[in-house]
Order: sequence, then structure tokens, then C-alpha cells
Amino acid sequence: MTFGEIPLEEAEGALLAHSLRQGGLSFKKGRRLSAEDVAALREAGLERVVAARLEPGDLHEDAAAARIAEALAGPAGESGTKITAAFTGRCNLVAEARGLFLVDPARIAAVNALDEAITVATLPAFEPVEPRQMLATVKIIPFAAPAEAVERAVALLADGRNAPALQVAAFRARKVGLVQTALPGTKPALLDKGRAALDARLAALGCPPALERRVGHAADEIAAAVAALKAEGCQLLLVSGASAIVDRRDVVPAGIEAAGGRLLHFGMPVDPGNLLLLAELEGAPVLGLPGCARAPKINGFDWVLQRLVADLAVTPSDIAGLGVGGLLKEIGGRPLPRAEAVRGAEEAAEAAGESGAKRQPRIAALVLAAGQGRRMGGPNKLLLPYRGEPLLRAAVRAAQESDAAEVLVVTGHERQAVEAALEGLGVRTLHNPDYAEGLSTSLKAGLAGLPAEVDGVVVLLGDMPQVGAGVIDRLIAAFDPLEGRAICQPSWHGKRGNPVLFARRFFAEVQALGGDVGAKPLLADYPELVCEVPVEAEAVLSDVDTPAAYRALTAE
Repeated sequence: MTFGEIPLEEAEGALLAHSLRQGGLSFKKGRRLSAEDVAALREAGLERVVAARLEPGDLHEDAAAARIAEALAGPAGESGTKITAAFTGRCNLVAEARGLFLVDPARIAAVNALDEAITVATLPAFEPVEPRQMLATVKIIPFAAPAEAVERAVALLADGRNAPALQVAAFRARKVGLVQTALPGTKPALLDKGRAALDARLAALGCPPALERRVGHAADEIAAAVAALKAEGCQLLLVSGASAIVDRRDVVPAGIEAAGGRLLHFGMPVDPGNLLLLAELEGAPVLGLPGCARAPKINGFDWVLQRLVADLAVTPSDIAGLGVGGLLKEIGGRPLPRAEAVRGAEEAAEAAGESGAKRQPRIAALVLAAGQGRRMGGPNKLLLPYRGEPLLRAAVRAAQESDAAEVLVVTGHERQAVEAALEGLGVRTLHNPDYAEGLSTSLKAGLAGLPAEVDGVVVLLGDMPQVGAGVIDRLIAAFDPLEGRAICQPSWHGKRGNPVLFARRFFAEVQALGGDVGAKPLLADYPELVCEVPVEAEAVLSDVDTPAAYRALTAE
């Protein structure tokens, strides 16, 4: 790849190295300069630009990131991950289900050592994750990577002898049995507290409440209770003693052995949680719980429980490997500058109801299908046939097949016929009785009908069936308000069009607009926040608003 300052005469097809604002122009870095762009730069008084040119053997940053991300995820359906569209050399992998994140650190390190152009960053291994949470990001540092290095990365990651380099082990509901022991003077409230803490942990992992037995703190009573719970079909057995286990020959281990169980390991290098006992009974895991398991605060028991609910075997060597990072509690007498520094941020996140985990933006797709389409001069254009189905249905299906978290269709003109055209798609509709007053009324009604948790919305027109799921996905992938991309719009060689994606912060401002302007004022008022997302064909930006446009669509 060549890089440096070049004259405008040589700039067509080159990638702009730095964002550029000159007069009325606002070009983002990485933009592939078209002939029209070069002319606009010349008109703005520029003679040279800093740009990059790909050479034979180079792979564009987006193609390289996507190729490596596909190898990271492995064969479709096996890893529990989903790949987002690549944008600005970045391609993310997100979780499809709740579970534990698994990663092969050696393969990730090997890929990162191949070439400085290629980077892969992931969450820590065994991190609990939620659906749509970001697991890993592939970032190509320059505008292109050596194709040969990309293929070596793919070969490392796609090694058929190993599981995918990263995956999500989904949590699976299981029947859990709990034995709690009591000594003379043990307060029932203490046992109730332990039971409540366990049930809260199980609920967070998708499991039903535990079956419980309360017995005296004696080996024979523990043995009988453990055997009874096993006979009732419990797949995981937990024993919480009134007195902490201090030796393999203590009461709780003795009771497990008396039930026919086998002790595997006592003690773990995690604090709190040191006094955990690992055992098994007829193939079912049995845990002797440390006293900290009665408290809701995270401890070593949580780490073991999460793995077992995710169907992962826990061996003595696994327990031994938990030491690095196993210090979970603050140590008295030691200064805690970091804790003080982050407390305010954590409290703010908690107040906002956020976990702090980076996730894929939750973007809603709002399909406007309320207009009268007067320029068509006759039938409702949204109901005209297109590839064997109503034109509107094709547009809505694309939204449903995209990464959009929610799809809402706003109806108005010929409401019943429009809703009939969508029958069977399972899409939510919202009627706008004021549709005749302009597009803004449908936009206002649609924004008001979106869930409070969405981060933004992509506004689709029902008469644009050539906007496929891939176009929507690229808009969502480009959306990143923290990096100045709060408004995303598709473009073809500098020509912008619909759909437009914008952040929630603009909802109230758009709702205050009137007439048929839609979200256009946002583009004029916030040019520095607009990100152009290139599309592969100009036809993608075409709407069907006249008979001639419909004839052109069906001819294609």
C-alpha cells in the first residue's frame, strides 16, 4: 500500500487518509475518492491530499476484518456468536445467547503476532455474557492488510483439530439440589439468607429454584439428604454446612462420601471462596460450599457454578488455574486508588441500569408505510408486486433479516390492505391517523412507539425494496456516537439517500419537525456527526414514487 501526499490529478480511487473539512465539504477518513469528490476538492481550492492506494497483494481493511472474523467464529451455528458488518476496518463478534465466553488465548496471541496490521481483542475467558454483548473485535490498523497475512490468520483460526477460537457456552437450565445443615443455635434466618442468595444466582443463569433439604450437621444426615435429592433427579448437588469445611475428613466431605460420592479436590485459589469442595456422585457434580456462598457478592463459587450450568466440566486442574485474577476482595490496609477513581462511574452506570459491558447497539427499524403516494397516480404503490410479493413486504422482510433489534411499521393510507400485505411476518404495526398531514406525523408516531431501551433508529421507506438487510447491517455497524458517527446515511459516489440511522438523542428534535422533511434537518444541522456508508449500486437509493420508477424497478 502506498501512503502519502498526492496531487488531485492522481487522487481518484484513493482512500482519504484524514477527515477533511473545507468550506462546505466534510469528508471522513477512509473515503474512497470519486471523480465527483476530486472535482469538489479542486473547487474548494485544494491541490493535494494525503491518501492511500492499495497495491496488488493488499486486502481492503473491511474485507480483511470480515475474513478474519468469519474464521474466528468458525462454522455457522457452532460458536454461538454472530458477526456484524465490517466498517472502518473493524468487525465485531457478538453473543447470540446468555452463557460463558470461551477463547483460545494461544491462537489469539498467534494471530496478533502475524502482522502489525492485524489485531484481535476479546473479552477475558469465562466471562458471563448476554445476548448482543460484544465478545471480540477485529481491527485492521491501516487501510489494508497483506492478503498473505490475512490468509495465515485464517489458517491459524480455522484449524480443524480444534474448537472455534472463540465461542459462547450457553447456560442450560438444570435441576439443582441444596442441602443445608444446622447446629444447635443456628438461626433459620441464616439458612433463609443462603437459600435466597442461591436462588438469585440460579435465576440469573436461567435455572429454577433449588430443591432444598435442611438437616443436622452430621455425616449420616447429609448422606441421606444428598442421596434423596439425587434420586429426585437433581443434576447438580450443593451442600452448605453450618460449620465451614476445614479438612477433607470434615463432616460435609464425610457425608458426601457416605452417600457414595467421590472427593475430587478441596480448596481453591480464589478469595473469597477458598474453602470450596469439588466432588461427584454417579456423574453429577457435588459442591461443598464456602461460607461466602450465603452472600450475594461474587465469589469463587460463582465461577464454578457458571461453568457447570454452561455444561463445562470442572476438574482439579481447572480449579488450580483460577489463581491469576482470583483475588476478588479488597484487602484491608492497602490503598485503593483505582476503586476510589471508578466508584463514581460505577454508580452512574448502576443508576442508568447498565452493566458496563460493551454490546452491539440496539437499533430499531422503523418502516414508514402510511403515505398516499399521489405521484403514482393510481394504485397504492406499496401493494404493487415485486418479485412475487407486495413491494412493502419485501422492504419489511429485509428489516427483519437485518441486525435491527426491533421492527415497527407505521400504517396510514389503506391501513387494512397494507396490514393484510404483511400478514404472516409477525411484525408490529402502529396506525397513524394523521398520515395525510405529511411524513413527519408518521415519523413522530413511530418514534413514540419504540421501546425505551433502543439506542437509535434506522428509518426505512416502504417503497424502497432494494434496501437489503446487508445495507441496514452496514449502517448499524457504522453507528458509533462515541467516535462521532451518530447519524449514518448510505451513499453512492457522494450521492446520499435513504434510509437514515440516527441516535436516540435526536428523537425529540425530529419529533418536533413538521411537513414532509423527515430527518433532513439533522443532516444539515450536524454535518460533523454524519457518516456516509457506501453502497454497491445507485439503485439501492431509489424509491418507487412514479410509474416510471416502478417500471425501472421491475425491469431490473
